[in-house]
Amino acid sequence: MSQQLPPLEIRVTREQLVRYAGASGDFNPIHYSDHFATALGLDGVVAHGMLTMGLGLRVVTDWCGDPARVVTYSFRFRRPVPVPDDADGTLVSFTATAEDAADGIIPISVQARVAGTVVGSGKAEVRA
Repeated sequence: MSQQLPPLEIRVTREQLVRYAGASGDFNPIHYSDHFATALGLDGVVAHGMLTMGLGLRVVTDWCGDPARVVTYSFRFRRPVPVPDDADGTLVSFTATAEDAADGIIPISVQARVAGTVVGSGKAEVRA
């Protein structure tokens, strides 16, 4: 029987993108410059994919209580996460569903949405 995990909403701002770039070393200008992002055909600055992926894992770790219980995690990016140049940024909503444990492992599906549109989905395996 599947179980819905508590949803998680995170507001992503340009300030977070700058901080993530510094921490990760990913200074691709599409993550801070509208000029470069639009030159590549994007509507504007977009969040780092790995930042979105990491934020999505929080819905799992918040639920299981111990990040060390996560055995595997993968994420597929479907659409970029736009981040406008304002104080509000973009609200990313994460939902997840845990399935019954098999062989001591709980499979979990994660989805990320912006304004109702799926921007990414992931799979995690957590030790029961």
